[in-house]
Amino acid sequence: MAMIKVTCGIIVNDEDKVFLCRRNPEKSMGGYWEFPGGKVEEGESYEECLKRELLEELDMDVRVKDHFITVQHDYGTFEIELIAFICHFQTSSFALMDHDRYEWVKVSNLLDKELAPADVPIWNSLIARVS
Repeated sequence: MAMIKVTCGIIVNDEDKVFLCRRNPEKSMGGYWEFPGGKVEEGESYEECLKRELLEELDMDVRVKDHFITVQHDYGTFEIELIAFICHFQTSSFALMDHDRYEWVKVSNLLDKELAPADVPIWNSLIARVS
């Protein structure tokens, strides 16, 4: 089974809240909350991928800062390598295209949402850093 490389952004606002969005119920992994991002295309850096995906899916402009963690997760029918970056929210507006809801959430409250399984280790690392 080929590993799918996916980037995601831990997008932080000026209130130190993190942006989460919920996958559209009609799509793959529908209903799960996630750190937004998407699949890496051939010849693209992880940072370029993340900026492109956030523009395509959310019309959101972010400043990609530091690599945070890389997680591998086997969903059974596919396996992903999720490369997470800390990002700073730069735009004042955005639009949901592949998601049906969003929230700005305190790190301590992230598990109140049903996170996609690959995103849970990212939350664990965030909690460890904040504590």
